[in-house]
Amino acid sequence: MSTDYTDRPSRRRPDERPKFQVSFEFFPPKTDVMEERFWDSIHKLAPLHPRFVSVTYGAGGSTRERTLRMVSRVKADTGVDAAAHLTCVGATRDEVDAVVRGYQEAGISRIVALRGDPAEGIGKPFTPHPDGYRNAADLVAGIRKIGNFDISVAAYPEKHPQSPNWEADIDNLKRKLDAGATRAITQMFFDNDDYFRLVDRAQAAGIAAPIVPGIQPIHSFKQISGFAARCGASIPGWVAERFEGLEEDPETHALVASAVAAEQVLELVDNGITEFHFYTLNRSNLVLALARLLGARPD
Repeated sequence: MSTDYTDRPSRRRPDERPKFQVSFEFFPPKTDVMEERFWDSIHKLAPLHPRFVSVTYGAGGSTRERTLRMVSRVKADTGVDAAAHLTCVGATRDEVDAVVRGYQEAGISRIVALRGDPAEGIGKPFTPHPDGYRNAADLVAGIRKIGNFDISVAAYPEKHPQSPNWEADIDNLKRKLDAGATRAITQMFFDNDDYFRLVDRAQAAGIAAPIVPGIQPIHSFKQISGFAARCGASIPGWVAERFEGLEEDPETHALVASAVAAEQVLELVDNGITEFHFYTLNRSNLVLALARLLGARPD
């Protein structure tokens, strides 16, 4: 894959640069200290005019009330569009529909619709509630019946761990988009070739909706590698090698993390990608730097 670095968007005049769109993902804080960091990060990133800020939804709907509260306040305090996550785990259709209507009444018009993981944890078998939505495609269709929401769904650059093969995985993605989703956002990945292969497979299956890369800066290699292992995302050996021996050297770790994330994002930019979704883990520093690389500036 050849790259002309002299024509990189960041080196062009402002009027020649492509229009980048970014979104940021947060999770509901559990303590007062975590909530303080949450709002500090929100207020640092909101001036960059993200397309939306999303707030996750705990396994089995365990953070439903907090998710609604945080999403409603994000929009009220910052003016930034907020997206609420929603799953169909452990709930009836009526219960899920009531949550959707609650978002609607609160003025939330964006939803990230996910099948979700059982309360027992990632990797455990998913069993639909007898009176619930069967899967994410079914959930998207149900949301569409209630209102004209902007709906994002998940895509997997390395295939969902529970999919038997790529054909089944792409078919599931297509059903979610055909049911009314606006776009797909990928799970974290660290090898851009995995993302490009996913896009190629999707296009070959007739999928035209945007597949937005989900970028996870490595704030803590130990933490992120643990997340990756649980959700079926691999970390290339060359990435792991860069963080070797840095467990007790947070300053160098942060510099290496910035470099790794910047390389990943700029390679995607060099190949025509203009939409990004950043997993923040409620931290703003690395994500703020990456957004600035894309030319995002506060007013």
